Amino acid sequence: MTDRIPTQDITDAAQKKAAELRAAKGRKEEKLQNSEDLYQKRKHIYVRKAIGFFTNLRNILNWVMLVAYFTFSWLQWDGKQAILFDLPNRQFHVFGYTFFPHDFMLLSWILIICAFLLFFMTVFAGRVWCGYACPQSVWTFLYIWAERITEGPRNKRMSLDRSEMTSEKLRRKTAKHLLWLTIALATAFAFVGYFSPIRDLGPRILEMDLGPWEMWWLFFFTAATYINAGWMREQVCIYMCPYARFQSVMFDRDTLVVSYDAARGENRGRRKKGADYKAEGLGDCIDCGVCVQVCPVGIDIRDGLQYECITCAACIDGCDEMMDKMGYDRGLVRYTTENELEGKKTHILRPRLIGYFVALMAMVIALGIAVNDRVPLELEILRDRNQLYRMDVNGNIENSYIIKIANMDQKEHNYALSVEGLAGLELVGQTEVSVSAGEVINLPVRIILHESKMNVPSADIQITVKSSDNSGHEMTKESRFISAVQR
Repeated sequence: MTDRIPTQDITDAAQKKAAELRAAKGRKEEKLQNSEDLYQKRKHIYVRKAIGFFTNLRNILNWVMLVAYFTFSWLQWDGKQAILFDLPNRQFHVFGYTFFPHDFMLLSWILIICAFLLFFMTVFAGRVWCGYACPQSVWTFLYIWAERITEGPRNKRMSLDRSEMTSEKLRRKTAKHLLWLTIALATAFAFVGYFSPIRDLGPRILEMDLGPWEMWWLFFFTAATYINAGWMREQVCIYMCPYARFQSVMFDRDTLVVSYDAARGENRGRRKKGADYKAEGLGDCIDCGVCVQVCPVGIDIRDGLQYECITCAACIDGCDEMMDKMGYDRGLVRYTTENELEGKKTHILRPRLIGYFVALMAMVIALGIAVNDRVPLELEILRDRNQLYRMDVNGNIENSYIIKIANMDQKEHNYALSVEGLAGLELVGQTEVSVSAGEVINLPVRIILHESKMNVPSADIQITVKSSDNSGHEMTKESRFISAVQR
């Protein structure tokens, strides 16, 4: 006879299984909720156009930088491209100066100077570099401008994105992305034009006669510009830029930052123009939200200083515009210091700021002297190591050398070679040489010590290369002459 399972046991097992499934589902939903908290979906920021002094100043600086970036590669200097980083030939031409890889120390000093300038500006006025001169901000504002002229002002852009796809929406979206891609392509073309002669680059693109690296960088910079300035925007400033993370360590209570005057603005509230709002217990802030709407990173400056703030001062212009409309004094949001907001005295000149300035000026002066004193000539002497010396039938002692001469100027020069250090030395070979601009030549020469001087021991000698024109370029390097007598 078959055993039967009690109905009650089956019911209890089913209920237990259902409870386990509900618990698992709950844990899954909780895990999903936690992951959503950690990886919050980006909320698109519709930036409102700000009007005011700081916006105008930023626009002027941005357009100056854009014009410089897109035109400097087209400038000519002495018949050559003014700025050209010729990597295949390892030559870097900058407004009449030609630098070689061994001039890397000068580049290091320039980078250090830029770092100290950034530190100085941060101590003085916070993250002002990001708001006015950072390429990410410059191109982001350019893309916002392109978005505004194709899709309209902020409210119209918001309505357009909420609406269903129509021919009008498709036309505007297509125009925006075509303009974005055009700017991205122009950016990539200008960038590659600093490394490959730009006047030849355009025709070679049309003929599809590009090298693999040129094609790669054109594609990469087009994609990077389109994505960073068009889609990521504030995400780069908030999450990818390391400067946003360490800037606070350079702030002090006297650093100029964009701040909201809470003592004057609170309590916030809407009111009619001309109303006695102070009798109602309200401050100057009308809670219009314009300071948030004009912010390119979407923060509320009224919440206090935040690391996301790029100090572009758009919120200052937006707030001042509303204060003017209400008939209130400007400056509810302004450049100020923590000490000033607390009613304390602000110290503009302070030890750390002075220290950065002194160090910055010292490095700038040192770099200027180094560049001014730099001789656009490089000399290297290589001994023939296969044979230390050779003695001919007449008893003359001969050493062989390879003299490497690099003309680091952008003009052709004639050079004369001479040797000294021992009496009776004679330089045999080509002693007059013409070297084109940026050219490096290897010149084999022989130096002979005649029979009458053969008892002279080995000694250091000096080989000099001097321009025979009026440039005055001269360089001397020391080498060793090996004779039959050692000491």
